[in-house]
Amino acid sequence: MERYVDVAPGVRLWAEDIPSTGPQPGEPLLLVMGAGTSGVAWPDALIELLAEHHRVIRYDHRDTGRSSTMFEEEPYGITDLARDAVAVLDAFEVPRAHVVGMSMGGLLVQLMLLDHPERLASATLFCTGALAMQGAPELPEPETALLRLWGELDDPRDAEGELRWRVEHWRLLNGSGTPFDPAEFRALEERVVAHAGRTEAVVAHARMDTSGLDRGAELATVTVPTLVIEAPEDPAYPPPHSGHLVRTLGQARLVRIPGMGHAINHTVVSPLAAAILTQTTQTATPAA
Repeated sequence: MERYVDVAPGVRLWAEDIPSTGPQPGEPLLLVMGAGTSGVAWPDALIELLAEHHRVIRYDHRDTGRSSTMFEEEPYGITDLARDAVAVLDAFEVPRAHVVGMSMGGLLVQLMLLDHPERLASATLFCTGALAMQGAPELPEPETALLRLWGELDDPRDAEGELRWRVEHWRLLNGSGTPFDPAEFRALEERVVAHAGRTEAVVAHARMDTSGLDRGAELATVTVPTLVIEAPEDPAYPPPHSGHLVRTLGQARLVRIPGMGHAINHTVVSPLAAAILTQTTQTATPAA
């Protein structure tokens, strides 16, 4: 079921509520995507595997997909996006959910762990890093080629040029540990464009206020069961980031998916689903 949910005055988000196909589903599962990326970028094959055990909810962040396009008129910050995730749970009358965050979505889930731990049955974080903290070790920056491409984010491009740019972006994000199929990611971006009804690049999240992320020291207090999935070929958050995140959380556990980069291609769908479900079924409470 697709619907729009009002998460703040003048802010409406597109969301999809996918019922479980299993006989005894656990608590709902909320998917939180990365920066500038629509909720429909979660692969259907992954959602099908998760839906065997959970009702699955995914949504479009502000300025992505079919959600409110508003940044130019009403700038917002990353902490607003974290509150949006909680508001999506409220809109679907979900008191508690397993929450999975990728990339920026992983930062949002960390904020949820600190501010709304009662709303999370478990957390799974991947392709992300820890919230900032004083005294943290120096960690590697994203690869140079990726930084160069990000510098082109708002360059003018026609519709075909934008699709080619996005496929190249996914090629760099995918890394070299698993095969990259340009046709797979072109089809993904064609679906994202059709869903949004526009081809313009999403630049709002690159410009938003990122203050409020210097709370890494608080992560040691987290008691919600948390899984960190390491993607060893991730060019945006190379492996030291996942280990640092686990150590910062204190009680988290780490699972490694060999070859995975900063992209969910068809070769990593099954191991990614298995890792997530291992976490959610270990902390399972049957849905009411």
